Amino acid sequence: MEKKELIAKINSVLAEEFEVEESIITPEANIKKTLMLDSLSLVDMLVLIESEFGVKIQPTELVKVQTFEALYDYLAERV
Repeated sequence: MEKKELIAKINSVLAEEFEVEESIITPEANIKKTLMLDSLSLVDMLVLIESEFGVKIQPTELVKVQTFEALYDYLAERV
C-alpha cells in the first residue's frame, strides 16, 4: 500500500470511528486533541488501528506517536 493510500485510509477510519470531520485531521495535528481522546478512547484507537492494518502496536511505542504524521510514518514502516 502506498503512503498516500495509507494516509487516506487512516484518516477515513479515525474520522468515522471518532465522529470528527476528516478535514481536521492534518499531519501536524495532535492526535489526542484532534480526536478528543481520553485514556480509554486512546486504547480504542489502538485496537482499531491494529485490527484495520494487521499490526501489533506496543502501548509504549504509541506514547511516542503524538501527531498524525508520526502515526502515518509508524504504520508505513510496519504495513
